Amino acid sequence: MKRAIYAGSFDPVTLGHLDIIQRSAAIFDEIIVGVLVNSAKSPLFSVEERVNMLEEATKTIPNCRVISFSGLLVDFAKEMDTNVIVRGLRAVTDFEYELQIAQSNRIVAPEVDTIFLTTNIEYSYLSSSTVKEYAQYGADVTSFVPENVIPLLKAKFNTK
Repeated sequence: MKRAIYAGSFDPVTLGHLDIIQRSAAIFDEIIVGVLVNSAKSPLFSVEERVNMLEEATKTIPNCRVISFSGLLVDFAKEMDTNVIVRGLRAVTDFEYELQIAQSNRIVAPEVDTIFLTTNIEYSYLSSSTVKEYAQYGADVTSFVPENVIPLLKAKFNTK
């Protein structure tokens, strides 16, 4: 069985993230969505909330599991018995950053490879930060996030 990990903070999950998850699930026997617990950041949603929203958003993808983790992604990959990391790219700036991470991961864990998938062009502008900014001011974010995320954003920002 060939499995891969697609990891991120997913604060919140966007349609761009979901695009990469769906496409990865079509390529691999199993895709593990790793929700990063990063103590250096103050996320809008708790790790439990992020896991729950991802589980709901991916419930129709039978070969997808959502698991939280902390620490190095390459260590999580080993723990999950995979040597493939999937990363999404929106723009050239993403590539420069992701290439550095992929190369340093190869030094630390030479058996782990990174595969890049370019995000569908309709989501190339989209980021969780953008979603949060629009949601904070009560803007319609239905074009940005899965349906199950909308009421959660409204509750966080106390908007209608």
